[in-house]
Amino acid sequence: MAKIEIIINGKHYPCRQTMGAMLRFKQETGREITEIEQGNFSDICTFLWCCVVSACKHDGVEFGLSLMDFADSIDPDTMTAWNEAIQGESPAAEADADGADAEKKS
Repeated sequence: MAKIEIIINGKHYPCRQTMGAMLRFKQETGREITEIEQGNFSDICTFLWCCVVSACKHDGVEFGLSLMDFADSIDPDTMTAWNEAIQGESPAAEADADGADAEKKS
């Protein structure tokens, strides 16, 4: 998994998908992350916050922003870039990339 950081108010925070982040998303929304629809900024923002909270907790980095404070501190471009980065890490995306490479080599 690639190391992803997000900068909020000039400070770097770790950000990665963990089981804790998935559970936090479920607690916040009552839904599983598999129910996130592409383009749903509210869900993407919430899951991004969950990923930052979880990674910070694991790494021992203090992170005290509430979900709303977090949302007030980032812009849609940041969320979109993060969403694209994590989509590129998924096994399905890697398989698609491998398949595309194989087709180019053929």
